[in-house]
Amino acid sequence: MGHGGLQNQASKRSRSRWWFVGAVGAFLLTKGKSLIAFLKFSKFGFTFLSMLLTVGAYAVVFPLPFAVGVVLMIFIHELGHVAAAKIKGLKVTAPVFIPFLGAFIMMKRNPRDAATEAFIAYGGPLVGTLAAFLALGAGLYWEIPWLIVVSYVGCFLNAINLLPIHPLDGGRISVAVTRWLWLAGLAGGLVVILYLRSVLFFILWALFAWELYQKYIRRRVKERVTAGTFEIPLDEIGQPLFFLPGEDHQRELPFTTYSTLEGEQRVEFDWEMIGLYGSAALPEQGLVRRVKVVKVQRVPKDAPEKLGVHCLIEYVVHENDRYYDVAPSVRWKFGIAYAVLAAALITAMIRIQQLNLQQYLPS
Repeated sequence: MGHGGLQNQASKRSRSRWWFVGAVGAFLLTKGKSLIAFLKFSKFGFTFLSMLLTVGAYAVVFPLPFAVGVVLMIFIHELGHVAAAKIKGLKVTAPVFIPFLGAFIMMKRNPRDAATEAFIAYGGPLVGTLAAFLALGAGLYWEIPWLIVVSYVGCFLNAINLLPIHPLDGGRISVAVTRWLWLAGLAGGLVVILYLRSVLFFILWALFAWELYQKYIRRRVKERVTAGTFEIPLDEIGQPLFFLPGEDHQRELPFTTYSTLEGEQRVEFDWEMIGLYGSAALPEQGLVRRVKVVKVQRVPKDAPEKLGVHCLIEYVVHENDRYYDVAPSVRWKFGIAYAVLAAALITAMIRIQQLNLQQYLPS
């Protein structure tokens, strides 16, 4: 094929990418109302929208089939985490995609032990690897080169996720094997940084190294603050309005704290003078130091009907010494499963590279 033919092909590919982005934009403009209703009433509405936007972003740089395939690989990986969490009885949010960064889910309650954390973390790479292998088999059987490349990317993403570095899946699996793997993650992370030349991965590695330093060398306690604003109708306040505190008023409030049967820690506090009886959930177990009022304001300012009280809850994260207690047999099972999955991914990547598909790799 001549040089002019290659240019025409590249030009067509570029036009098709921008055509797809334009089509997505037109769809959002014409179907905006329906899409808003879908997002409002569907649990996976925002997942669908973030997937669509991510495919559009990738399609600007890569061929459309490749962009769709990679996003599906990431989606299936996240579904593995969702399924593992459901097996353990933990509620999680639907996956959310961030173009060129990946996707994430959030647990509504933290695991109570390292084995549960590792189980949920392992679910993503396991299901993601199976999806990559299925794509590889289909690509080889039907001789679809771009699908083989998608399977390679799927294997690569799952292999990177198995690095024993927080907050990657491998860092969470390591807690049920041995935390000494985190040191291997520090060394392996440097190799990956040099190979990928990724600023984002370097930041991730640096934050993990700083976390280990703070926790095991400096032994600094984790201090946290969570905030909330509580509104009280003015007509329910049992004091004349001219007795109400000013906007910059600050004070500490009496509080009690307890854990629910679901393992959620709640903090209850009150300011009896104005009739404030607040309740808030901590994002993690902790030792509450104080509850403090930092701001008081009328809501809204032009025609106030309520008093808004902004409170801070200061606490120290509780380090459960028994969290990392895992039976030796369970440690061995996770260790073997971890090693087998990593070996399978590396082997698959080596075999795919031997197929000489360089001309199909996205540039």
